Amino acid sequence: MRTKEEAPKDRGYLVGIIFFILGLGTLLPWNFFMTASMYFNNRLDTPENSNGTVTAKKEYYFNNWMTLLSQLPLLLFTLLNSILYQRVSEKMRIAGSLVFILILFILTAILVKVPMENDRFFSITMATIWFINSFGAVLQGSLFGLVGLLPQKYSAVFMSGQGLGGTFAAVAMLLAIASEAEDKTAALGYFIAPCVGTVVTLISYLLLPKLEFARFYLDKSTSQTYEVDTSHQLLPKDTPQESIELNGHANGSVPNENPNGSASEEGDVGRQAFVSLETTNAKETKSSVLEVFKKIWVMAFCVTFIFTVTLSVFPAVTVDVKTVYSGKWELYFSPVCCFLVFNLMDWTGRTVTSLVQWPPKESRLFPMLVVFRVIFVPLLMLCNVQERHFLPVFFSNDVLFVIIMMLFSISSGYGVCLSMSYAPQLVAPKDAETAGALMTFFLASGLSLGAAFSFPLRLLV
Repeated sequence: MRTKEEAPKDRGYLVGIIFFILGLGTLLPWNFFMTASMYFNNRLDTPENSNGTVTAKKEYYFNNWMTLLSQLPLLLFTLLNSILYQRVSEKMRIAGSLVFILILFILTAILVKVPMENDRFFSITMATIWFINSFGAVLQGSLFGLVGLLPQKYSAVFMSGQGLGGTFAAVAMLLAIASEAEDKTAALGYFIAPCVGTVVTLISYLLLPKLEFARFYLDKSTSQTYEVDTSHQLLPKDTPQESIELNGHANGSVPNENPNGSASEEGDVGRQAFVSLETTNAKETKSSVLEVFKKIWVMAFCVTFIFTVTLSVFPAVTVDVKTVYSGKWELYFSPVCCFLVFNLMDWTGRTVTSLVQWPPKESRLFPMLVVFRVIFVPLLMLCNVQERHFLPVFFSNDVLFVIIMMLFSISSGYGVCLSMSYAPQLVAPKDAETAGALMTFFLASGLSLGAAFSFPLRLLV
């Protein structure tokens, strides 16, 4: 097996491009349903059912339910990840999830042209959102594990692809509107885009094992895992490591054959080939989850709080902000000022952390700034959100809303990326994986909490 210095080159940076596409593909379900909330709300606001009879208008709170049913599967499958990793192969988890996501996107596209009662359409759409994000959660967790086998820069490329997923969805919505086609035709074209994107993502994943650079790291990881598993099987669990070293076997020496020797002496012959690896493992014993949490709890709090604030108002509140100008701009206002601005600024915030990391991880200023972000909740609720019942409108101007959205989104992307990168630095290298898993869980918890808070906050406006 070749060493790291002899690793093949990533010709044409194809593996990097593939992981960028895979990163973009993981967030297609969430971003496309979120950006299409205008289409779903317009369809549910139509006071006619499939029979053509007029019915009373019903408030479905689509944006709130969509946010909640998108994030709960992420939290659930984060908890189930360990079971899935042990029982389901990587190819089945990734390729299988992409196939099911593709089927559900095709179903959503078909429903655009199918007349249906609002209640039934709402129920089917919510079920689709739940299942498509469940498969998306499995896909995201599996790809994070896969990209972790490659050099660190590929993780940054993968996350950059995720950051641009929302921008891709927003641009697709703008193109659908700009086409000036009939509403259902424009919506059909919009939902065909993620179908194509998912197919490209699936093909990219299937091409990955055919590239020598990817095979080098993936096969190397499989081989190392096999060796470690084999050493644990051959080494008796009740044999203390210290006794092996004291008997002089840890240096790789072979004991003299003794036909009359004891059973333990015969066992030494089977152990000595793996004892060096076992010695290393003994020295690198991982800390418990609780011990790791005590070291990273500040960063865990930060990522949870950031996403709780972000998801409590975006998109449930921000999507209902209306422009003060009439005309064609009304059609473009929400896709541009809400979704495109948020996704571009969020991606910018994530990118900036590769150049600037301030405040430092030991500083108390960072969690203070994270908590201060809660100011964006009332600021956005006091924008021109329609319909409203309790609060007045303080920021009716479009420019003020865009400025607030820019600060809101760039601080979200910057704070999340900083929290996720700081956490592994606060623990020993042997505990970095545990820290990453804990941070992923708290990230999902923040998303779910934010989705839950979006209900009362939207009602308060």
